[in-house]
Amino acid sequence: MTRHPPLAPGWIDQPHREASIGDLPLECGGTLRDCRLVWVEHGQRNADRTNTILVCCAIGSTHHRLDFLIGEGRALDTRRFHVVAIDALGNGMSISPSNSPGQGGAAFPRITIRDMVESQRRLLGALGLGDLHAVVGASMGGMQALQWAVSHPRRVKRVVAMTAMARTSRWSQLMNELSRRAMFEDAALSKPRGRAEAMRLWAPLTQLVTAGTPEAAERFASPAALQREILALEKKLDLHGPDAFDWACQTHAYDAHDLGTTPGIAGTEAALRSIAAPVLLMAPPLDLYNPWECSHEMARAIPQARLVEIPSSSGHRAASDASPEGTRFLNRVIGEFLELETTARSLADSAAGRT
Repeated sequence: MTRHPPLAPGWIDQPHREASIGDLPLECGGTLRDCRLVWVEHGQRNADRTNTILVCCAIGSTHHRLDFLIGEGRALDTRRFHVVAIDALGNGMSISPSNSPGQGGAAFPRITIRDMVESQRRLLGALGLGDLHAVVGASMGGMQALQWAVSHPRRVKRVVAMTAMARTSRWSQLMNELSRRAMFEDAALSKPRGRAEAMRLWAPLTQLVTAGTPEAAERFASPAALQREILALEKKLDLHGPDAFDWACQTHAYDAHDLGTTPGIAGTEAALRSIAAPVLLMAPPLDLYNPWECSHEMARAIPQARLVEIPSSSGHRAASDASPEGTRFLNRVIGEFLELETTARSLADSAAGRT
Protein backbone atom coordinates (compact mmCIF):
# COMPACT_ATOMS: atom_id res chain seq x y z
CA MET A 1 0.00 0.00 0.00
CA THR A 2 1.32 3.45 -0.90
CA ARG A 3 0.96 6.45 1.39
CA HIS A 4 -0.05 9.68 -0.30
CA PRO A 5 -0.25 12.85 1.76
CA PRO A 6 -3.35 15.03 1.43
CA LEU A 7 -3.29 17.22 -1.65
CA ALA A 8 -1.79 20.59 -0.83
CA PRO A 9 -2.57 23.91 -2.57
CA GLY A 10 -0.82 24.03 -5.92
CA TRP A 11 -0.41 20.28 -6.29
CA ILE A 12 -1.61 18.71 -9.53
CA ASP A 13 -4.10 15.89 -9.01
CA GLN A 14 -2.83 13.63 -11.77
CA PRO A 15 -3.60 9.88 -11.97
CA HIS A 16 -0.90 7.75 -10.36
CA ARG A 17 0.64 4.92 -12.31
CA GLU A 18 2.36 1.96 -10.71
CA ALA A 19 4.40 -0.93 -12.11
CA SER A 20 6.97 -3.48 -11.07
CA ILE A 21 10.40 -3.45 -12.72
CA GLY A 22 11.19 -6.83 -11.19
CA ASP A 23 13.98 -7.54 -8.74
CA LEU A 24 16.51 -4.69 -8.56
CA PRO A 25 20.16 -5.55 -7.78
CA LEU A 26 21.56 -2.96 -5.40
CA GLU A 27 24.99 -1.39 -4.96
CA CYS A 28 25.21 -2.88 -1.48
CA GLY A 29 25.14 -6.35 -3.02
CA GLY A 30 21.58 -7.10 -1.95
CA THR A 31 18.39 -7.18 -4.00
CA LEU A 32 15.22 -5.16 -3.76
CA ARG A 33 12.57 -7.75 -4.52
CA ASP A 34 9.62 -6.89 -6.75
CA CYS A 35 10.69 -3.27 -7.04
CA ARG A 36 7.53 -1.26 -7.65
CA LEU A 37 7.60 2.35 -8.79
CA VAL A 38 4.90 5.01 -8.75
CA TRP A 39 4.93 7.87 -11.24
CA VAL A 40 2.76 10.47 -12.97
CA GLU A 41 2.89 11.85 -16.49
CA HIS A 42 1.98 15.31 -17.77
CA GLY A 43 1.71 16.33 -21.43
CA GLN A 44 2.27 14.09 -24.43
CA ARG A 45 5.27 12.49 -26.09
CA ASN A 46 6.14 13.94 -29.47
CA ALA A 47 6.46 11.72 -32.53
CA ASP A 48 10.22 11.14 -32.21
CA ARG A 49 10.08 10.87 -28.40
CA THR A 50 12.62 13.62 -27.76
CA ASN A 51 10.56 15.89 -25.48
CA THR A 52 10.52 13.90 -22.22
CA ILE A 53 11.66 15.62 -19.04
CA LEU A 54 12.31 13.43 -16.00
CA VAL A 55 11.47 15.01 -12.64
CA CYS A 56 13.19 13.51 -9.58
CA CYS A 57 11.72 14.08 -6.13
CA ALA A 58 13.50 15.30 -3.01
CA ILE A 59 14.07 13.58 0.30
CA GLY A 60 10.87 12.76 2.15
CA SER A 61 8.77 14.16 -0.70
CA THR A 62 6.65 12.80 -3.53
CA HIS A 63 6.23 13.45 -7.26
CA HIS A 64 4.41 16.67 -6.29
CA ARG A 65 7.67 18.34 -5.17
CA LEU A 66 8.05 20.41 -8.35
CA ASP A 67 4.42 20.73 -9.43
CA PHE A 68 4.80 24.53 -9.38
CA LEU A 69 7.05 24.18 -12.46
CA ILE A 70 4.63 22.00 -14.43
CA GLY A 71 1.83 23.21 -16.70
CA GLU A 72 0.99 25.51 -19.56
CA GLY A 73 3.12 28.64 -19.52
CA ARG A 74 5.44 27.28 -16.84
CA ALA A 75 9.04 26.06 -17.13
CA LEU A 76 7.95 22.48 -17.80
CA ASP A 77 5.32 23.55 -20.30
CA THR A 78 3.02 20.62 -21.00
CA ARG A 79 2.23 22.00 -24.46
CA ARG A 80 5.85 21.26 -25.42
CA PHE A 81 7.13 18.69 -22.97
CA HIS A 82 6.21 15.22 -21.81
CA VAL A 83 6.94 15.29 -18.08
CA VAL A 84 7.49 12.09 -16.12
CA ALA A 85 7.76 12.52 -12.33
CA ILE A 86 8.90 9.32 -10.59
CA ASP A 87 8.66 8.71 -6.86
CA ALA A 88 12.07 7.84 -5.44
CA LEU A 89 12.75 4.54 -3.75
CA GLY A 90 12.00 4.77 -0.04
CA ASN A 91 9.56 7.71 -0.15
CA GLY A 92 6.47 5.74 0.91
CA MET A 93 4.93 5.78 -2.58
CA SER A 94 7.36 3.65 -4.58
CA ILE A 95 8.78 0.54 -2.89
CA SER A 96 9.78 1.51 0.65
CA PRO A 97 10.30 0.07 4.12
CA SER A 98 6.72 1.14 4.95
CA ASN A 99 5.07 -0.72 2.07
CA SER A 100 7.34 -3.60 1.08
CA PRO A 101 5.49 -6.88 1.67
CA GLY A 102 8.68 -8.93 2.10
CA GLN A 103 11.41 -6.48 3.16
CA GLY A 104 9.56 -4.08 5.42
CA GLY A 105 10.86 -1.93 8.25
CA ALA A 106 14.42 -2.59 9.38
CA ALA A 107 14.67 -5.50 6.89
CA PHE A 108 14.64 -3.11 3.93
CA PRO A 109 18.10 -3.14 2.28
CA ARG A 110 20.36 -0.10 2.08
CA ILE A 111 19.90 1.85 -1.14
CA THR A 112 21.87 4.63 -2.82
CA ILE A 113 21.14 7.54 -5.12
CA ARG A 114 22.51 5.43 -7.96
CA ASP A 115 20.01 2.70 -7.10
CA MET A 116 17.25 5.30 -7.42
CA VAL A 117 18.59 6.34 -10.83
CA GLU A 118 18.88 2.73 -11.97
CA SER A 119 15.27 2.05 -10.98
CA GLN A 120 14.20 5.10 -13.00
CA ARG A 121 16.27 4.00 -15.99
CA ARG A 122 14.58 0.61 -15.97
CA LEU A 123 11.12 2.11 -15.71
CA LEU A 124 11.75 4.53 -18.57
CA GLY A 125 13.00 1.62 -20.65
CA ALA A 126 9.81 -0.30 -19.93
CA LEU A 127 7.84 2.77 -21.04
CA GLY A 128 9.75 2.94 -24.32
CA LEU A 129 11.51 6.20 -23.46
CA GLY A 130 15.11 6.78 -24.50
CA ASP A 131 16.93 10.11 -24.49
CA LEU A 132 15.75 12.78 -22.08
CA HIS A 133 15.36 16.44 -23.00
CA ALA A 134 16.25 17.17 -19.37
CA VAL A 135 16.43 15.78 -15.87
CA VAL A 136 15.20 18.21 -13.21
CA GLY A 137 15.31 18.03 -9.44
CA ALA A 138 15.78 19.90 -6.19
CA SER A 139 17.86 18.78 -3.18
CA MET A 140 18.05 14.96 -3.38
CA GLY A 141 16.20 15.26 -6.69
CA GLY A 142 19.00 17.49 -7.97
CA MET A 143 21.53 14.93 -6.79
CA GLN A 144 19.71 12.25 -8.81
CA ALA A 145 19.71 14.57 -11.84
CA LEU A 146 23.48 15.01 -11.59
CA GLN A 147 23.94 11.26 -11.16
CA TRP A 148 21.95 10.72 -14.35
CA ALA A 149 24.37 13.00 -16.20
CA VAL A 150 27.38 11.07 -14.89
CA SER A 151 26.00 7.53 -15.24
CA HIS A 152 24.17 8.03 -18.56
CA PRO A 153 25.82 10.98 -20.32
CA ARG A 154 24.51 10.11 -23.79
CA ARG A 155 20.89 10.05 -22.68
CA VAL A 156 20.67 13.39 -20.86
CA LYS A 157 20.56 16.61 -22.92
CA ARG A 158 20.22 19.08 -20.02
CA VAL A 159 20.28 19.06 -16.22
CA VAL A 160 18.59 21.37 -13.72
CA ALA A 161 19.89 20.78 -10.19
CA MET A 162 18.64 23.08 -7.44
CA THR A 163 20.13 23.11 -3.89
CA ALA A 164 22.10 19.98 -4.79
CA MET A 165 25.54 18.53 -4.06
CA ALA A 166 28.08 16.42 -5.97
CA ARG A 167 29.12 14.81 -2.69
CA THR A 168 27.12 15.09 0.50
CA SER A 169 28.74 17.51 2.90
CA ARG A 170 29.57 16.57 6.48
CA TRP A 171 27.15 19.28 7.60
CA SER A 172 24.29 17.68 5.69
CA GLN A 173 25.20 14.30 7.15
CA LEU A 174 25.12 15.84 10.63
CA MET A 175 21.63 17.23 10.04
CA ASN A 176 20.47 13.83 8.81
CA GLU A 177 21.95 12.13 11.85
CA LEU A 178 20.11 14.48 14.19
CA SER A 179 16.86 13.84 12.33
CA ARG A 180 17.30 10.08 12.63
CA ARG A 181 18.00 10.40 16.35
CA ALA A 182 14.72 12.26 16.65
CA MET A 183 12.92 9.38 14.92
CA PHE A 184 14.50 6.40 16.71
CA GLU A 185 15.26 5.33 20.27
CA ASP A 186 18.31 3.22 19.39
CA ALA A 187 21.50 3.61 17.37
CA ALA A 188 20.60 0.56 15.27
CA LEU A 189 17.46 2.37 14.07
CA SER A 190 15.24 -0.58 14.86
CA LYS A 191 12.98 1.02 17.50
CA PRO A 192 11.05 4.07 16.29
CA ARG A 193 10.05 6.57 18.96
CA GLY A 194 6.39 7.20 19.61
CA ARG A 195 5.13 9.41 16.82
CA ALA A 196 4.24 12.44 18.95
CA GLU A 197 7.53 12.25 20.82
CA ALA A 198 9.54 11.99 17.60
CA MET A 199 7.81 14.99 16.04
CA ARG A 200 8.69 17.26 18.98
CA LEU A 201 12.23 17.46 17.56
CA TRP A 202 11.96 16.14 14.00
CA ALA A 203 9.30 18.65 12.93
CA PRO A 204 11.06 21.90 13.94
CA LEU A 205 14.49 20.55 12.95
CA THR A 206 13.53 19.58 9.39
CA GLN A 207 10.83 22.17 8.71
CA LEU A 208 12.20 25.30 10.40
CA VAL A 209 15.95 24.83 10.94
CA THR A 210 17.43 22.94 7.99
CA ALA A 211 14.68 24.17 5.64
CA GLY A 212 14.89 27.82 6.67
CA THR A 213 17.24 30.63 7.72
CA PRO A 214 17.59 32.98 10.71
CA GLU A 215 16.11 35.75 8.57
CA ALA A 216 13.10 33.63 7.67
CA ALA A 217 12.46 32.87 11.34
CA GLU A 218 12.01 36.58 12.03
CA ARG A 219 8.58 36.38 10.40
CA PHE A 220 7.26 35.17 13.75
CA ALA A 221 6.09 38.23 15.65
CA SER A 222 6.85 36.77 19.08
CA PRO A 223 8.23 33.68 20.86
CA ALA A 224 4.62 32.62 21.40
CA ALA A 225 3.97 32.77 17.65
CA LEU A 226 7.03 30.59 17.04
CA GLN A 227 5.80 28.06 19.60
CA ARG A 228 2.38 27.96 17.96
CA GLU A 229 3.99 27.19 14.61
CA ILE A 230 6.08 24.40 16.13
CA LEU A 231 3.00 22.85 17.74
CA ALA A 232 1.07 23.08 14.47
CA LEU A 233 3.90 21.34 12.61
CA GLU A 234 4.07 18.61 15.26
CA LYS A 235 0.36 17.86 14.86
CA LYS A 236 0.40 18.01 11.06
CA LEU A 237 3.44 15.78 10.68
CA ASP A 238 2.26 13.39 13.37
CA LEU A 239 -0.40 12.46 10.82
CA HIS A 240 1.28 13.12 7.48
CA GLY A 241 5.04 13.07 8.04
CA PRO A 242 7.30 10.30 6.72
CA ASP A 243 7.47 6.83 8.20
CA ALA A 244 10.53 6.49 10.46
CA PHE A 245 12.03 3.61 8.46
CA ASP A 246 11.39 5.40 5.16
CA TRP A 247 13.19 8.46 6.51
CA ALA A 248 16.15 6.37 7.68
CA CYS A 249 16.30 4.67 4.28
CA GLN A 250 16.41 7.90 2.29
CA THR A 251 18.74 9.79 4.65
CA HIS A 252 21.26 6.95 4.51
CA ALA A 253 21.14 7.13 0.70
CA TYR A 254 21.57 10.90 0.97
CA ASP A 255 24.58 10.53 3.28
CA ALA A 256 26.33 8.10 0.93
CA HIS A 257 25.91 10.27 -2.18
CA ASP A 258 29.13 10.92 -4.09
CA LEU A 259 29.28 11.22 -7.88
CA GLY A 260 32.96 10.29 -7.60
CA THR A 261 32.18 6.73 -6.52
CA THR A 262 30.35 6.00 -9.77
CA PRO A 263 31.90 2.87 -11.34
CA GLY A 264 34.60 3.88 -13.81
CA ILE A 265 35.00 7.38 -12.32
CA ALA A 266 38.11 8.38 -10.37
CA GLY A 267 36.83 10.87 -7.81
CA THR A 268 34.28 13.66 -7.47
CA GLU A 269 36.21 16.21 -9.52
CA ALA A 270 36.54 13.74 -12.40
CA ALA A 271 32.83 12.97 -12.21
CA LEU A 272 31.91 16.64 -12.52
CA ARG A 273 34.30 17.17 -15.41
CA SER A 274 32.80 14.16 -17.19
CA ILE A 275 29.35 15.79 -17.40
CA ALA A 276 28.77 16.60 -21.06
CA ALA A 277 25.30 18.11 -20.76
CA PRO A 278 24.64 21.79 -20.08
CA VAL A 279 23.82 22.14 -16.38
CA LEU A 280 21.80 24.80 -14.60
CA LEU A 281 22.69 24.98 -10.91
CA MET A 282 20.49 27.06 -8.62
CA ALA A 283 20.93 27.80 -4.92
CA PRO A 284 20.05 30.52 -2.39
CA PRO A 285 22.77 32.57 -0.66
CA LEU A 286 22.24 30.67 2.61
CA ASP A 287 21.22 27.02 2.84
CA LEU A 288 21.37 25.32 6.25
CA TYR A 289 20.93 21.84 4.77
CA ASN A 290 22.98 21.71 1.55
CA PRO A 291 25.57 24.52 1.76
CA TRP A 292 25.71 27.10 -1.02
CA GLU A 293 29.45 26.43 -1.38
CA CYS A 294 28.66 22.99 -2.79
CA SER A 295 26.98 24.58 -5.80
CA HIS A 296 29.94 26.92 -6.29
CA GLU A 297 32.35 23.99 -6.35
CA MET A 298 30.23 22.17 -8.92
CA ALA A 299 29.98 25.25 -11.13
CA ARG A 300 33.76 25.54 -11.26
CA ALA A 301 34.23 21.92 -12.33
CA ILE A 302 31.33 21.13 -14.70
CA PRO A 303 32.38 22.18 -18.24
CA GLN A 304 29.01 23.64 -19.27
CA ALA A 305 27.59 24.89 -15.99
CA ARG A 306 25.68 28.03 -15.14
CA LEU A 307 25.15 28.91 -11.46
CA VAL A 308 22.22 31.16 -10.61
CA GLU A 309 21.62 32.51 -7.13
CA ILE A 310 18.01 32.22 -6.02
CA PRO A 311 17.16 35.61 -4.47
CA SER A 312 15.44 34.26 -1.40
CA SER A 313 15.79 34.21 2.39
CA SER A 314 13.92 30.89 2.51
CA GLY A 315 17.11 28.83 2.61
CA HIS A 316 16.82 25.24 1.43
CA ARG A 317 13.14 25.80 0.75
CA ALA A 318 14.03 28.45 -1.86
CA ALA A 319 13.92 25.72 -4.50
CA SER A 320 10.18 25.48 -3.93
CA ASP A 321 9.53 29.05 -2.90
CA ALA A 322 5.80 29.48 -2.38
CA SER A 323 5.89 33.24 -2.88
CA PRO A 324 4.58 34.50 -6.23
CA GLU A 325 7.88 36.29 -6.88
CA GLY A 326 9.96 33.20 -6.10
CA THR A 327 7.78 30.96 -8.25
CA ARG A 328 7.97 33.36 -11.18
CA PHE A 329 11.74 33.62 -10.89
CA LEU A 330 12.30 29.85 -10.85
CA ASN A 331 9.91 29.28 -13.75
CA ARG A 332 11.51 32.02 -15.82
CA VAL A 333 15.14 30.97 -15.34
CA ILE A 334 14.48 27.25 -15.75
CA GLY A 335 12.15 27.81 -18.70
CA GLU A 336 14.78 29.86 -20.54
CA PHE A 337 17.43 27.22 -19.88
CA LEU A 338 15.24 24.45 -21.30
CA GLU A 339 14.60 26.33 -24.54
CA LEU A 340 16.88 25.14 -27.34
CA GLU A 341 17.53 28.60 -28.72
CA THR A 342 18.54 30.12 -25.40
CA THR A 343 20.72 27.38 -23.99
CA ALA A 344 23.78 28.35 -26.03
CA ARG A 345 23.39 32.01 -25.09
CA SER A 346 23.02 31.18 -21.39
CA LEU A 347 26.15 29.07 -21.43
CA ALA A 348 28.09 31.75 -23.28
CA ASP A 349 27.06 34.30 -20.66
CA SER A 350 28.10 31.88 -17.92
CA ALA A 351 31.49 31.24 -19.49
CA ALA A 352 32.09 34.97 -19.90
CA GLY A 353 31.36 35.45 -16.22
CA ARG A 354 33.95 32.87 -15.24
CA THR A 355 36.76 34.36 -17.31
